[in-house]
Order: sequence, then C-alpha cells, then structure tokens
Amino acid sequence: MTRKPELLVVGGVVILAALIVAALLMRKPAIAPIQPPPASSFDAQTKLAGARVVALGDCIVCHTAKGGKPFAGGLPLATPFGTIYATNITPDVETGIGNWSLEAFTRAVRHGVSRDGHLLYPAFPYIHFTRMSDGDISAAYAYLMTREPVNASAPANELIFPLNFRPLLAFWNVLFLRPGEQAADASKDAGWNRGKLLVDGLGHCASCHSPLNAIGGEKSEHAFDGGIVDGWEAPPLNALGSAPKPWTREQLVMYLRSGRASEHGAAAGPMLPVTRDLATVPEEDVNAIAAYILSIQKAQPAVANASADAAAHGEPSPAAQRGAFLFAASCAQCHGPAAPMQSIGERPTLAFSTAVNAPTPRNTAQMILSGNGWHGEDSMNYMPAFSEVYDDRQIADLASYIRATYSQRGPWNDVEATVAKVRKENKAR
Repeated sequence: MTRKPELLVVGGVVILAALIVAALLMRKPAIAPIQPPPASSFDAQTKLAGARVVALGDCIVCHTAKGGKPFAGGLPLATPFGTIYATNITPDVETGIGNWSLEAFTRAVRHGVSRDGHLLYPAFPYIHFTRMSDGDISAAYAYLMTREPVNASAPANELIFPLNFRPLLAFWNVLFLRPGEQAADASKDAGWNRGKLLVDGLGHCASCHSPLNAIGGEKSEHAFDGGIVDGWEAPPLNALGSAPKPWTREQLVMYLRSGRASEHGAAAGPMLPVTRDLATVPEEDVNAIAAYILSIQKAQPAVANASADAAAHGEPSPAAQRGAFLFAASCAQCHGPAAPMQSIGERPTLAFSTAVNAPTPRNTAQMILSGNGWHGEDSMNYMPAFSEVYDDRQIADLASYIRATYSQRGPWNDVEATVAKVRKENKAR
C-alpha cells in the first residue's frame, strides 16, 4: 500500500518518456533552404490569383501585429493553453520564409510542418488549409514571396507544459489532421462545392465558429455550433435561419463583403477584419460561401413569444430600469426608434441583433466596452467605446435594459460578472 504512490509516479514518468521518444521519432526531416526566388519568376496572373487566395484565407489578419508591417507576424493569439505569436511570412531570409521552396511551403500548409522540420501549432489552421488545391497553394506562395521582406522575429510562445513541447503535436495531428485536397461532392453543383471548399478549407470558418475540446481540437460533432475567439462569441453559423429575422443569401453576402447588413447589424471584433478581406475577392466567392452556409442550417429550439416572456418575467428588473436612463443618455441618439441614424445609416433595430438575442451577454458587453473603431470614410460601423465611461455595474445595467426592451428572450443571468470578466480579459490582451 505504501508503494502505490511511488508506482504511480514511476508509471507516469515511463509513459511520458515513451510519448517523448515516440514524438521525437515522428519528427519530420528538414527541407533544404533555397535562394529567394526573384519576383520576376512569378507571372502576374499567378500573383493575382495568390492575392485572392491569401484574402480568402485571412492570412494578413493573423500574421500582422498591431502597428506592424503586413505579414511580418508578432500578433499574440490567445488560447486556453497560453499565448502563441504569429510567425513572419514575408520573404525575409532570416526571420521569414524567404528561403522556403514551394515544397516546404506546401508541407506547412498541408501537414503543419515547418521547413526545418519542427511541428507548427494548430493556431495555424493547417487542418483546414490541407484541403486547398495544389493550384491555390502555389498561387499563395507566389503572392507571399513577392511581398516586401521584413526582418522581424516573433516573440517566444508562452504555453503551459507539456504543450510547449512541440513534438507532442504529432499525437494531436493523429487525432485531428486528415491531410489532402478536398474532393468534390458529385451530387452537388459547382457553386455548393466551391462554397464548401472555402468554408471548410481556405476560410477555416469552423476554427472560430465551433467549440473546442480539452486539448484544443474542434468538436466535429458540433461543427459550426459557435465558439469563442479573442473574448468574443463567434455565433453558430448553422442557426442563421432561426434568427429573429432569418438571414437570406443576399443579406449574408452583403454582410460578408461590407461588414454590415441592413436587417441584422454590423461586424465587430475578430469578424470585422475578415469582412475587409472578403470585400477584395470576387463576389462569386462570397456568394458561394453564403450559399453553402445557408445549406447547413439546423432546427433550433423554439423561443417563447413576447407575451409569454413578459408573463414569465414580469416588470423589468431594477438593473434594466437603471439601464433605461443610461440608454437615453448614451445610446438612443443612434439606436433609439426615432434616431436619424436608423434611416440615414440603415442601422437595424436592436431587436434583430445577434448579440442582443444571444444566449449569453458576452458580445453585448464587448460591444459596449470596446465599441467599433473608426475606419475613415467607412464610418457607418463606428460605435464609441464605453469602457472608460461606465463601470461594470452600469454596463451590466445597459445590457440588461437592451435585452429586456429589444429581445423576446428571457433576461440574462450574471450580467455584471460577465462584464467584469470580459473587461479583465480585454486588459490582459
């Protein structure tokens, strides 16, 4: 009996050692560096196609730090296991991919393996990019290799043990990586297949819009059921047909290309830069994305009607009553029913807002705290931040009022605690 703890420790050490040895044996060989190919070696048509591929893959969003040079890396990517810093993918020889061959680039995209043989963290969504065609991978390579080289090294990753031991990723790949180009479904038309390839592959939509398991893998049985990214809830993509105002393909295309839809709202948080990229690609691509997303809709639980909800919840809560005064002071100018911005800016009623109708107050709290930054001439999405104006209780009161006034769903629980948590997360980034 007294030896049992010792045996457990020894057994654990043996198992860990076996895993480490096995992982080291699975290390991939390095691919020899090359001299950086001259920009003139890539034809204009291939580079143009590459720009389209890179935009559809949102590469600049993740590989550009705030205030940094495009594609030079350094952006911190927060995960439940620590912080990963995006790498430099400019054609700089020392710190980027300047000495990578197309073979090395393809292996990274399809298998998550760097040129020197070390395994890449799945924050780089190679489990989706692996489905890209060889032509798209070659085009992306041509585009990136003709960008401005930037000498910039990413900070060291800050991950917990043992996830900071890269060889263990080999076991993660066994579970979640299915390498290879995506085959077309012969029973579907070309537009649907194009949409599926963009959503499941290059666009890697499930990376944000699906929940993750304990080791950071997507729960395939809950694909597109919604997730959390950078402190924002990525709403379920398979519930758009059950929104208070069901999405149409035209509205979804407008939203994806402009960042706003007149009957639904404006993009914010991590989704906003995605719409900036999608505005640069051919509309046929976004049409295909929208058509595929609307084809995967699932029936959702029924929501009580307004009268039943009112009967169940009675008078507005004290928090909602306090929030009414704050709304009149700070929000009604744009979001009130008589506000000119409702017609001039085509702002939808908050009754259609995904955030206001969400199961939790997280995104409403984020919008009030963080707002939506100013984007020059494209100012219709602008909303000021109130994080420095109101405290946690006041923002919770505002959120409670908006929920009670504009949604037919019941009140949220623990609103102030959510606001405090979101504010803390935002400050840590």
